[in-house]
Amino acid sequence: MTAIVRILSHAVNKPYRSKDLRHETPPYLNKDGYVDFAPGDIENPRNWSMGRRTAITMSAVLLVVNATFASSSPSGCFGSISKEFGVSTEVAGLTITVFLLGYCAGPLVFAPLSEFYGRRWIFYISFLLYIAFNFLCAFAPNLGALLVGRFLTGTFVSAPLSNCPGLLADLWDPLQRSNAMAGFSAMVYMGPALGPVVAGFLELKEDWRWSFYVLLWLGGGTAVIMLTIPETYAPTVLYNKAKRIRKANIPGYENVKASVEDSDRTLIGIYKVALTRPWIILFDTISLLCAIYMAIVYTLLYMLFTIYPIVFQEKRGWNSGVGELPLIGTVVGALIGGIIVLVDTNIRQKKIERGEKKIEDTVPEDRLPLAMIGGIGFSATMFWFAWSAEYNYVHWIVPTLAGCFLSSMLLLIFVAYLNYLVDVYLKYAASAIAANTIARSACGAAAPLFTNQMFHAMGVGGGGSLIGGVAALLAVIPFLFYKYGKQIRARSKFAPTTPAQEKTDEETGPREEPIQSSESLSSSTEDEMERGEGEGIKKEEPNLEL
Repeated sequence: MTAIVRILSHAVNKPYRSKDLRHETPPYLNKDGYVDFAPGDIENPRNWSMGRRTAITMSAVLLVVNATFASSSPSGCFGSISKEFGVSTEVAGLTITVFLLGYCAGPLVFAPLSEFYGRRWIFYISFLLYIAFNFLCAFAPNLGALLVGRFLTGTFVSAPLSNCPGLLADLWDPLQRSNAMAGFSAMVYMGPALGPVVAGFLELKEDWRWSFYVLLWLGGGTAVIMLTIPETYAPTVLYNKAKRIRKANIPGYENVKASVEDSDRTLIGIYKVALTRPWIILFDTISLLCAIYMAIVYTLLYMLFTIYPIVFQEKRGWNSGVGELPLIGTVVGALIGGIIVLVDTNIRQKKIERGEKKIEDTVPEDRLPLAMIGGIGFSATMFWFAWSAEYNYVHWIVPTLAGCFLSSMLLLIFVAYLNYLVDVYLKYAASAIAANTIARSACGAAAPLFTNQMFHAMGVGGGGSLIGGVAALLAVIPFLFYKYGKQIRARSKFAPTTPAQEKTDEETGPREEPIQSSESLSSSTEDEMERGEGEGIKKEEPNLEL
């Protein structure tokens, strides 16, 4: 019974028991007079045990697995969708397109809501709605109902996808966040690869509806685990702490507040910025080039789910189940990429521990060597995959291995650029990431509409060479950023370039745009950076929404 209460009770759905909470006398306030986390405070998410933070991270990443698995699952059963509704495979591909368009709409809604209500309830409500509308997909009487259901499920499940990086920033310091982000990014690549494999085997004996039954079963099991995720968003945690202190009527502290209570937190104010700032930052030089690069990467990811059936089913005559199995190579590749990120993080950590480099001396461009490796590898492995897949006399393991290492390179690019955007834009990182998410999701949504025609017209070798050539041109971007990134940031009104400027920006805002505490996607970052610790204010890693 105690275990059930611990899971379901609002008071104890945290990584500590209510009896462990103490009202400080006097309550801990920062230098501005607001309720804050005391040193070692048990309520500070970054002070929770390693095991508990890992468990929360895994629960949140499991939500992301649902999102990414669902995004590509119908690609393994286009045939039965086409047959039942009497449409072409291109029209059946709209089931993926409209889902990814939901990825574009969702972050603009749920990221600001998470600033207003915190992470926990946005996860709960959005994911349960995702499960509910999956029933519409599974039992759709016509194609129109299926497409509506797919758009709505894509919109609602984008909340975990967009807010999970914010949760990682809540729990982990900058170096640890690199490892957590690697796990998150691996799921972004592994989920879409596994979806068609499962659906392809179901296609052999059942019909397309069974792929949605699998999504319902997976979602139902995940929803139970999801209920153990506590609130991790620091401003919301401090707000609840301030309410608890006021309720305790501690003499002299009856009217104490959290900093968030003195800011303009109206939904109108939040959405005013949420719907405009990402578009403004999108056209900032670094943000725009990163968005273009990652849009190409994301488009290729969803092109693979059409390319692999062409290579292994049409050209080699494999059935719909076995023909999707080579996609498991991309899963292995994502794991390899994640291991590379872990090794890189460990090397950087040891350099800091040995005193070879101080953490305050790091610059955003230190994130780019992984992107350099990934950029060159992306182009090389794409040519390898294209021309080994073009000829049937080449053993199937050759293009499968190429796809494996291609996935590793894509993940290195993905992780490096996500962390680079956060480090460059700091308190505006959430808006930069939101803009990047919208751009790449929109491009990914278009992939199923032209990939089949492109690769039938140009051949696998020709179509793959076109992608490889574009990748070769884009591979120069991280090298340019590595050499000229500081100068580019100096001309940006959103990116601080020095610690002194960074401090000034924290206090007064960028040169042409003053900070407003109601700023939607960036407000979480400001709150993180202004959180007090000890006697002074310690700059924390920004919170972000993907």
